[in-house]
Amino acid sequence: MKNDILKVLISKEELEAKVKELGQMITRDYKDKDLMIVGILKGCVIFLSDLIREIDLPLTMDFMVVSSYGSSTKSSGVVRIIKDLEKDIAGKDVLIVEDIVDTGLTLNYLVDYLKSRNANSVKICTLLEKPDRRKVEVDLEYVGFHIPDEFVVGYGLDYAEVYRNLPFVCILKPEVYS
Repeated sequence: MKNDILKVLISKEELEAKVKELGQMITRDYKDKDLMIVGILKGCVIFLSDLIREIDLPLTMDFMVVSSYGSSTKSSGVVRIIKDLEKDIAGKDVLIVEDIVDTGLTLNYLVDYLKSRNANSVKICTLLEKPDRRKVEVDLEYVGFHIPDEFVVGYGLDYAEVYRNLPFVCILKPEVYS
């Protein structure tokens, strides 16, 4: 696996520090609110697991599976909900936790979808953002890192379901996915 890595972009230590910082911000901002974390599977799992341990508030969680990639390395822009929420979000302050935002198309769709279900508020926390790939504006309340338009894996992000378990975020060699 490590032979497939071109470059480590964000170290394990940098990830830990940023997740702690984000957890503290969320704790401050959601004090006295009915916080519900909505994780977007599968990529968010590691980030979300670390993040919620840094949030010093009562919270509930649910998960969604959405797809806009299929087996490609680029978003198709067509959003499919594969697994919807099991819990009612009416009156809740929803925080979507995502691994990466690039075009913004998926999250733009999800925010509108969740708002239509009478959530009190819907905001977004993402570990990574690729501003150069943005096609629609999405209000990102919490952003871990802005990264270049490179294909990244690790810390939950994958290529063909592999590399999620790397403890850092890295750029994959193009020959691996070309």
